[in-house]
Amino acid sequence: MSDTTRHGEFFAPGTPFVTAVRRFAEADPDAVALTDDQGSLTRGELDRRTDRLARAYAALGVTEGAFVTIGLPTGTAFVEAMLAVWKLGATPQPVSSRLPARELAAIVGVVRPALVVGLDAGADTPWIPVGFELDSALDDGPLPLVVSRCWKAPTSGGSTGVPKVIVGDQPATVDAIVPLMPVIRMRPGSTMLVATPLGHNAAVMWSTAALVTGGHVVLMPRFDAEKTLGLIARHRVEWVCLVPTELHRIARLPEEVRAAADLSSLELVATGAAPCPQWLKRFWVDWLGPDRLLEFYAATEAQAIVITDGHGWLSHPGSVGRVVVGEIEARDEHGDVVPDGTVGELWMRRSAGTPGPYFYLGATPHRDERNFETVGDLGFLRDGWLHLADRKADMVVIGGSNVYPAEVESALEEHPLVTSSCVVGVPDDEYGSALHAIVQTSAPVTDDELVAHMRERLVRYKVPRTFERATEPLRDDAGKVRRALLRDRVLAERAAT
Repeated sequence: MSDTTRHGEFFAPGTPFVTAVRRFAEADPDAVALTDDQGSLTRGELDRRTDRLARAYAALGVTEGAFVTIGLPTGTAFVEAMLAVWKLGATPQPVSSRLPARELAAIVGVVRPALVVGLDAGADTPWIPVGFELDSALDDGPLPLVVSRCWKAPTSGGSTGVPKVIVGDQPATVDAIVPLMPVIRMRPGSTMLVATPLGHNAAVMWSTAALVTGGHVVLMPRFDAEKTLGLIARHRVEWVCLVPTELHRIARLPEEVRAAADLSSLELVATGAAPCPQWLKRFWVDWLGPDRLLEFYAATEAQAIVITDGHGWLSHPGSVGRVVVGEIEARDEHGDVVPDGTVGELWMRRSAGTPGPYFYLGATPHRDERNFETVGDLGFLRDGWLHLADRKADMVVIGGSNVYPAEVESALEEHPLVTSSCVVGVPDDEYGSALHAIVQTSAPVTDDELVAHMRERLVRYKVPRTFERATEPLRDDAGKVRRALLRDRVLAERAAT
């Protein structure tokens, strides 16, 4: 079953996800499919349990074409819920299990799901709690085959209070995911570790890829740097996706802990979801070697996909790679393509005349007459290699110069005691704006020490003028920072003084 040709018989083009999972279960029912900190499920158990779960969801009103919002903690139950939804021809709509009630209400208002799983959606929407117990009398035999018209519906923009649901406009068949596997270098039948919450799009993408191609998916309910290394060794993990925040936390482990880790099974560490600081990328290239590193850039909308391995990064330092799917242009504020090496807003499309693989609920695409779209990212192209700058909305103009908070945060987090940071722009009478840094540290560090550290790395106007300390991580386990909310809080506090 480890042979790629043999696996190909199980996911020929057009094969539904649920059919692929069932075929693997029939071929080897005792092979382990899912593992979390509560135990493991075999392929046979997973297939039978999700048939019963699908019938339970159907009894609660889930029908073909409906949406089901899933807000469970990362674990086997989350994957079971997605598979059960696909078995009913419905669309899973993953969200964070820690989503605030206000954001959940906004998303429910946009999506109108038939069911919410794991979170309390209130009296007007059917919902079931974490730990939902299946009725043992439910039939666990195969259901009639229906194929979900849209295979996923992750969210974006919740931190602004305006949810944007990005519906994957492809059926729940292997065509939606298997063609990407050679690009991300995941082999069929691989053991992969999910260290990022399943409410995050990348975690949904890659765990689905492993599941429907006969792999073993190991799930971490909450990221822990040292535990990650232990799970890789224990389960002989071959493929893992770690966001830069997680790469950072592992890099900060004591050297003796990292040296003792058995990573001999590990074929690839992929990273994405946020820019990876260059010092951190160098650390991982030096530690694992360039062959075992992969960085990807793509919006959740996936109009275009950019990838590089460690060799590409070494030959083009700072780049996130070359376009492997679609097209990208960097443009100025007038919509004109900027010269090579000039930062511009990134506009993307799959190809001329080809629509993007998604549609929005609750938003309208920013699209031009040539079918290019932008999500507000900034960067530049040089000889076909893409370099990211920041989000357009996050850029700060100081005395007429553009400053990208991501660059400043990267320099801050090079300090051995800084564990996370967020840099925002605040009004300044002389320069228009100045930088304010919120930092979390593992031990006390003075402002003067931070300024001295920054001045060794950045020009003076990029050094934050003011600092404050945070007691909690500023980025979540998916590597995302709620910059708009933090900026609003800082401005409100300054206005009140």
